[in-house]
Amino acid sequence: MRRVHEAAARAIERLGDLDLIKYEDVPIDGSADLSLWEEVAPHLSATLTEVNALVNEIRTHFPFGELYTDRKQAYVDEAIQGGATKLQGQVAELGQRVRDPSVVADRWALISELQVFRVGFRETIGSMVFDSASVLEEVKRQEVEPGYEDALKTALSVRSTSTDLRRLMRARLSKVAECEPEDVEWNAQQLEKELDSFGRTPAWRAIRAQDKKQILEFRNHLREINRPGVKKTELAVLIEPFVEFVDSFEAVNQREILMVHDREVSAQIGVQLESVSTQASYDSSAAMGAFGEALSSAVALYGRSPELDSFIRKTRKAPPGPEEVSVTAEIFTQLLANLSLY
Repeated sequence: MRRVHEAAARAIERLGDLDLIKYEDVPIDGSADLSLWEEVAPHLSATLTEVNALVNEIRTHFPFGELYTDRKQAYVDEAIQGGATKLQGQVAELGQRVRDPSVVADRWALISELQVFRVGFRETIGSMVFDSASVLEEVKRQEVEPGYEDALKTALSVRSTSTDLRRLMRARLSKVAECEPEDVEWNAQQLEKELDSFGRTPAWRAIRAQDKKQILEFRNHLREINRPGVKKTELAVLIEPFVEFVDSFEAVNQREILMVHDREVSAQIGVQLESVSTQASYDSSAAMGAFGEALSSAVALYGRSPELDSFIRKTRKAPPGPEEVSVTAEIFTQLLANLSLY
């Protein structure tokens, strides 16, 4: 079991996120020509090699059909066999996808498929390690699952950064609707700067290829119309569907890794806020300290709820005084209670 887990850790490390930066300057509608195949082929080969090596390691130490009289050993075998079977199915599916003409003909679809499958492989391997380790002792994923902390950090980064992008795009749309004709060009320039800033964030590297394609398409269209005399309607018509698109990033909240994380953080904050209520009447300094800790912890939930996000931003800018902390803590508690975490 230890050897399989070590092999799983190696595989997860080697199946890290692809660096797609070098593919982003290609034409948006470009086909998956030979040059792209030459660049992607090593990634595809390495992906299949790593997964197959892990499956072979499993088959060596956990031969299929082995009988175990010990209950825990049987459960461990079941978890690891299930992981191996799922990995083999994913390998076969990846082989079918990269032979699909609709994928082969679209360079972004090809990159996206490889990206999605590598994420899927990592998740399957991580779950196999966690499920088999859980048989022996009650553990948390972050304690045993290889790469869990890095995956969580990436997911949190994507959520918080895309949340700010959604807020910026909606604010820019409102400003365009209200601006004077002579200010339209300036708003278009600001919009382009905001997109460029988003493209320099760590989260940009982790965005799905197909989502990157849409952002790059929008940026290209924006540059085409960003000229003296650009009309308000012209800019608004371009922004409105893009705002709807970036709103779809909210779906990152449905990822299991974030659901588990948010439940744990929410429970931790709940305990801290209970301490605020208990201490507010006789030790205002301790109550303020507990509230500050709760607010700091809540930053990890940024992007989970627009109402909570607004509360976090406003309260961090203007923290409550000793006489207000109890009431503010009650509002905070209600916002946490309204989160959809199950």
